[in-house]
Amino acid sequence: MTDATLTSSINTSTNSAVTYRRVSLLFLITLFICLPFANLSINTLDPWDELSRIGAGFLAPSFSNYQTLTEALLNTLAFAFQGVALGGVCGLILSLFYQKTVIRQFSAFIRAIHEIFWALIFIQITGLSSATGILAIAIPYTGIFAKIFGELLNEVDHRPIDAIGSQSNTLNSTLFIRLPLAWQHIKTYTCYRLECGIRSSAVLGFIGLPTLGFHMETYYKQGQYEEAAAILYVFFILIGTARFWLKPLLLPIYVLASIWFLPWQSYGDWSLFTRFITEDIVPGPLKYAQGDLLSQSAIFADWFTQRWNNEILPGVLNTLILSQISLIATGFIALLLFPWVSSLFFNKAGRFTGHSVLVVMRSTPEYLLAFIGLLIFGPSMLPGILALALHNGAIVAHLIGLYSQVLVLRDDASTGINRYFFEVLPRIYRQFLAFLLYRWEVIMRETAILGILGIPTLGFYIDSAFEEIRFDRALLLILVAALLNIVVDQIATWSRTRLHIHQRPGSL
Repeated sequence: MTDATLTSSINTSTNSAVTYRRVSLLFLITLFICLPFANLSINTLDPWDELSRIGAGFLAPSFSNYQTLTEALLNTLAFAFQGVALGGVCGLILSLFYQKTVIRQFSAFIRAIHEIFWALIFIQITGLSSATGILAIAIPYTGIFAKIFGELLNEVDHRPIDAIGSQSNTLNSTLFIRLPLAWQHIKTYTCYRLECGIRSSAVLGFIGLPTLGFHMETYYKQGQYEEAAAILYVFFILIGTARFWLKPLLLPIYVLASIWFLPWQSYGDWSLFTRFITEDIVPGPLKYAQGDLLSQSAIFADWFTQRWNNEILPGVLNTLILSQISLIATGFIALLLFPWVSSLFFNKAGRFTGHSVLVVMRSTPEYLLAFIGLLIFGPSMLPGILALALHNGAIVAHLIGLYSQVLVLRDDASTGINRYFFEVLPRIYRQFLAFLLYRWEVIMRETAILGILGIPTLGFYIDSAFEEIRFDRALLLILVAALLNIVVDQIATWSRTRLHIHQRPGSL
C-alpha cells in the first residue's frame, strides 16, 4: 500500500468516526430534549406487589383450560398464515413494478398504518370475523413485502440482464432473471415475516379477535396470572421453535390447513361498506352543511382546527416524545446485551443463556409488554418506553451479535471490557446505527398503537374516536399517524444514505 493510499484510508476512517460521533451526540441531545416532557411517573400504590404476583404466575403456570388455549393457538396461526400469504402474493406482484413512484408511494402508505388500526377500520364493515383479522394483517404486510421484495430484486447480479441488453423488456427480465436469482432470499424473508405475522395475529386479540391475545388480556385483567403465564409460555415456545417447523416447503400445507380451519367469513355486507365510505368517514359538520363552497370550507377549517388543537397536536407530540426516548433506550439495551450472544465474549453456555433471554424479549410483542407494564406501573409513558426498548433492543442485540461473529481479532487482542470498547464496538458501530435506523419506523408505528392502552399517543385519540363512533375523526387521525410514519421512514432512509449505510438487516 502506498503512502497516499494509506493516508486516504486513514482520512476516510477518521471522517466516518467523526460522523458517527455526531449522529450519536444528536441522539443524546434528542433524548435530553424529550425527557422533561415525558410522563415517567409510577401510578400504582405497590408495583412490587403486582410484579411479585405476576412472577408467581410465571413460576406456576396453569394449563387447565387447554381446550381454550388450543383453539386460540390455532386461530392465531390461521390468521397469521392467511394474512401473510395474501400479503406475500400481493406484495410480490407490486414488487415487480416497484421502480414506479406510484407503487412505492402506495406501498409506503399501506404499511405505515398499523395492523390494529386496519382491524379497527374493518370491524366497522366486516365485524369480528376472519375477514377482519386476515385483511388487517395482509394489507400492511403487502406494503412491507413490496418494499423488501423490490429491494431484493434490485440487488441481484445485473450481469445476466446486461448480457441480454435491449432484447428483453423490464417485466420479462424481472420475471425470468431477477426473480429466480432472488427467490431463495424471498423465501427466507417470507419465513421471517411469518414469525412477525404470528405476533401481529396474537396482538389482534386485544381488540376482540379470538387469538391468544384475547385470552391473555382477559386473564391479566382478572388477575389470573397462572393462566396468562401458560399462554405466554406457549407463545414463547411457538416463536422459539419456529426455525424447526416453519420451512418454506411446508408453507402451502400450512396455508391450506389454516383455510380449512378458519374459512373466510364476513359478518357485514356491501351496505355497511357503502355507508362507511359515503357517510361515516365524512367530517361531521360537512354532512349537514349548506351553502356555497366557501362557507363549507370555513366549516371544515373550523372542524379541523378543533381536531388539531385537541387531538392531532398533543397526539403527535406524545408519539414523537415516546418514540424518540424508546429509540435511544433501544440502542442502550442493544449495546448492553449483544455481547451475551457473541462468541467473542462468552462461551457456549453463556451464549445459550443470552439467546434464551433475547428470544423471550423479542418474541413478546411490544403491545403485550406495555400491557403488563401498565398493570405494574400504572398509566404513564414508562410502560410504553420499557416495552418498546426491551423488544426492539433484543432484536438489535441479536442482529449485532450475529454480525460480530464475522469479526476476526488478533491473537494478542485485549479481553474483557477493553475488548468491548476498543476492539469490537468501533467495528460494529456502523452496522449498529444501520439496525437502529431500520427499527425507527417500526418503533414509531408501535408507539402510535400503544395509545389504545391509555398512553396519550395518537392511538389513544384514535381508539377514543372509534369508541365514540366518530369515524371521521378516527380516519383523520389514522392518516396523520400514517403520514408521521412515512416522514420518519424517509428521514431514516436519508440518514442511512448520508452515513453510507446500505446493508439491510435482513441480508444477514
